[in-house]
Amino acid sequence: MSGCLSKRCCTFIRSNFVNSRWFPRPIVMQHSTRSDVVEVPNLGSVGLDRSRTKYNLKEVLPFSAFLTDSFGREHNYLRISLTEKCNLRCQYCMPAEGVPLSPKSHLLSTDEITEISRLFVSQGVNKIRLTGGEPLVRPDILKIVDNLAKLDGIENIAMTTNGIALERKLPALKEAGLSQLNISLDTLNPAKFEFITRRKGWSHVMRAIDKAIELNYTPLKINCVVMRGLNEDEIDDFVQLTQTKPIDVRFIEYMPFDGNKWNDKKLVPMKEMLEKIETRWPALERIGDLPNDTSKAYKVPGFKGTIGFIASMSQPFCGTCNRLRLTADGNLKVCLFGNSEVSLRDILRSGATEEELLTVIGVAVGRKKKQHAGMFKLAKMKNRPMILIGKYYIEVLTMYYTGNILLMKRKLSFLKDRENVSSVKKPKDNYMMRKVGARMLDRFSHKVGGTFSYATYSIINGDCARAFSTGHDGDADVCLTHVDQHGKAKMVDVSGKNITERVATASGRVWLGGKAFDLLKVNKLSKGDVLTVSEVAGILAAKNTSNLIPLCHNIPLSKISVTLKLDDDTESVMVEATAKTTGLTGVEMEALVAVSVASLTVYDMCKAVTHDITIGDIKLTHKSGGKRDFSQ
Repeated sequence: MSGCLSKRCCTFIRSNFVNSRWFPRPIVMQHSTRSDVVEVPNLGSVGLDRSRTKYNLKEVLPFSAFLTDSFGREHNYLRISLTEKCNLRCQYCMPAEGVPLSPKSHLLSTDEITEISRLFVSQGVNKIRLTGGEPLVRPDILKIVDNLAKLDGIENIAMTTNGIALERKLPALKEAGLSQLNISLDTLNPAKFEFITRRKGWSHVMRAIDKAIELNYTPLKINCVVMRGLNEDEIDDFVQLTQTKPIDVRFIEYMPFDGNKWNDKKLVPMKEMLEKIETRWPALERIGDLPNDTSKAYKVPGFKGTIGFIASMSQPFCGTCNRLRLTADGNLKVCLFGNSEVSLRDILRSGATEEELLTVIGVAVGRKKKQHAGMFKLAKMKNRPMILIGKYYIEVLTMYYTGNILLMKRKLSFLKDRENVSSVKKPKDNYMMRKVGARMLDRFSHKVGGTFSYATYSIINGDCARAFSTGHDGDADVCLTHVDQHGKAKMVDVSGKNITERVATASGRVWLGGKAFDLLKVNKLSKGDVLTVSEVAGILAAKNTSNLIPLCHNIPLSKISVTLKLDDDTESVMVEATAKTTGLTGVEMEALVAVSVASLTVYDMCKAVTHDITIGDIKLTHKSGGKRDFSQ
């Protein structure tokens, strides 16, 4: 785009900021040779320099409301996880057997990463950091860096890597636009490196550090997670490294995540590390930190490099946090330690507009808490459950995005007409209504006719109490079919349905870990043939579904098949079951029960080897023959 500002941009500025408290006088748009420059005369009243007639838009406009939380924190830094895969198995990061990997189709594509990033950058994000897993195992890494570096408004493309594959890729990455680099290294001892990471590769990391210095990545940041009894004896060695190398060694307090068996006895707090360093270098001096820095910076006089401390546990820096995180499967996390996420991937793939996507982002950011729960509570929390912000709010948004206006109207009507709506209080946090929600709810109001009360807003936003079916036959699409209008369980009457051939397929996975998986591969587990026994167990369970699940009908199955396959990459067993019948109702539950019991049987027959077994990802993948066919 060249010449003057686009018509859309001018319209946006006029509609949102002209004659508001930001611009008490009208803005006059004039032609310019730059697309991001606007003529702004007579703006001394809003604190701008009268001697200047041209301002960049970022200097004139307030920071995006979508990326500002209820505590006034402006989020201009986006961290994007490119992959769940990693070529190391660091003890503080993941269990020895690795982590359950999402199917490739669940991960963000190159274009989706670029599109979501462009949206964030348009709202004020000027720094993006690429993380993982290990970002360099992603084959399209150069394309991603190149795409992001070309975004209008981006100032810094950074990457955090373990350095194993960095040396040979770094020149091309730098040319593509990678401007800042963090390398993870927890020990200067090759044997200890192998113990910590459960892999070889120390020499590769050291060569990568030298290559980064050679290519003028200054300061090159070295991330060192300090764990008591493991590497706290090397703190001085890392400081000594800064004498001759222009690096910034950042000592990170050991943090709790799922699978890393965190306990406070392994934690070495910043105060203790600092006292240890000052014993050897008493002249150690505190140097200034940049705004929003997570690291508290220090320097030994005369040394080329610096050191810093990231004290997430002992001295949290939540008050100045400006970071948002996007997971590899497209979920937005507003806090590293938070357990709330919202899927931008699903919303993007549903065909949502930019405005609708920004609305969801704005609500998520607005709900960011003042600070994390504290290290002892964090250690007990699950780090990545899928909890969508505002159950009913997201449900209604999804209906809107997919064009199902009729279903959305029925859902909203159901929520508004519930008997206990009047008892729902206005929420204390009106962030959504104040900044982004009012326009969205007003649009919903236009779609369905009429306006919303605060009680209805509360329900949509997920702040209401228990919801149950109205039990009206006409509202079957939006009702819980196994619950009557009084909230009591009931069996569904299927006598009015058509007799058709019905098929359902479900799948699941059992992650075993290396030892049990290796024994299973050669069929040497003490309890016998795990795969055959589990297959039979799944078939028997499917045939007894109505005895296990109280409200299921007793269905005569014409076919039930259960298959178990070994996945060497993840050291897991993939379980799939297909059920078939000709009758009045579907066989989804039969397929799901078969997968569940087959998975439990695998667990039972392998538990003598290890209890570190995970069953998960159990889901329906196909359903046909009923009113709503389904496949994924």
